[in-house]
Amino acid sequence: MTQLTTNDYIAKEDKFGAHNYHPLPVVLSKGEGVFVWDVEGKKYFDFLAAYSAVNQGHCHPKIFKALADQAQKLALTSRAFYNDVLGEWEEYMTKLFGYDKMLPMNSGAEADETALKLIRKWGYKVKGIPANEAKIVVCDGNFHGRTITIISMSSDPDAYNHYGPYTPGFVNIPYNDLESLETALKDPNVAGFLVEPIQAEAGVYVPQDGYLKKAAELCKKYNVLFVADEVQTGVGRTGKMLACDHEDVRPDILILGKAISGGFYPVSCVLADDEIMLTIKPGEHGSTYGGNPIAGKVAMAALDVIIDENLIENSNRLGEIFRMEMKAIDSPMVEIVRGKGLLNAVAIKPTNGKTAWDVCLALKENGLIAKPTHEHIIRFTPPLVITEEQLMDAIGIIKTTLKQFEG
Repeated sequence: MTQLTTNDYIAKEDKFGAHNYHPLPVVLSKGEGVFVWDVEGKKYFDFLAAYSAVNQGHCHPKIFKALADQAQKLALTSRAFYNDVLGEWEEYMTKLFGYDKMLPMNSGAEADETALKLIRKWGYKVKGIPANEAKIVVCDGNFHGRTITIISMSSDPDAYNHYGPYTPGFVNIPYNDLESLETALKDPNVAGFLVEPIQAEAGVYVPQDGYLKKAAELCKKYNVLFVADEVQTGVGRTGKMLACDHEDVRPDILILGKAISGGFYPVSCVLADDEIMLTIKPGEHGSTYGGNPIAGKVAMAALDVIIDENLIENSNRLGEIFRMEMKAIDSPMVEIVRGKGLLNAVAIKPTNGKTAWDVCLALKENGLIAKPTHEHIIRFTPPLVITEEQLMDAIGIIKTTLKQFEG
């Protein structure tokens, strides 16, 4: 049998698949820890970690065992019946994160949609907003998913162009702007403020110290729900279990996804207290796969790994080293370095006609894969299991690569 090459695999996707992504030209076939291998056997540092879904590293044996053991017993019942895992998982999550209730879904976008429905239900049933007049405040630069409703709140033309008509009821304000937030919250029909503690997809924009705390206080002042989308920033990525923990903020609604499954399975959830969660009654929201037994076992194992292997502390410590090393690079291409924990970005200044995409192509050739966002920003988000020695090796690759663009 003829062995397919990288170009063969890419051509097959190009011919038979939708063209809704522009991947880096590398075809991966194996992963372990912080490394992945392509179909030709070349080894790379993975510095995207599936957009933070594989915080625990590729193919973690503990999470795999949880998946395999449960898959042999019972995979799916739907929510028409109880299963013997969901209650255990709900208890685990509510105790770990400190909420009364959990509502399980699958993708991050589904979890965000769930949160939007909860905000509106609470707005009508508890706050007393007139029917169909509830508003939700969001931030410019946000990324909460790809559904029609979610792209209706986007400020990115690539996300919303030619998908109208759009879902109404959203008020966009600048990110990291408390004055604009307070002005918006004064409207009595505002039910919630949905925010990413760090805007990851937008280019790892970190708000000023105190922004989240003050925003949560303003929400409380105006009887508005503070809702944190921690799909990318949660589960140790920023050097705390949640990015909101950096300011001791407890969201009224917490949205989680990606890393709560360690990359093995689509798992997401929303956490809230009874006053909010119990506004949704039987038959008013759901998901066939949401809360399935495999998801529960995988999620508990994935979070155990984060805690037992001290990955939060590792993220915090190594993130400091990474930013210090990046800031010390003497290159005309390095414009800005920012981040928290192991969620970091380097803004690339185009030099001699070369852009962030060219840098990522060169990084790939040198054994490290990362991806640009918004053309000029490269996110560097390795799995949290990375060691200091591995991090320094990867930093060496980044430095060497940037030198190639000098002169």
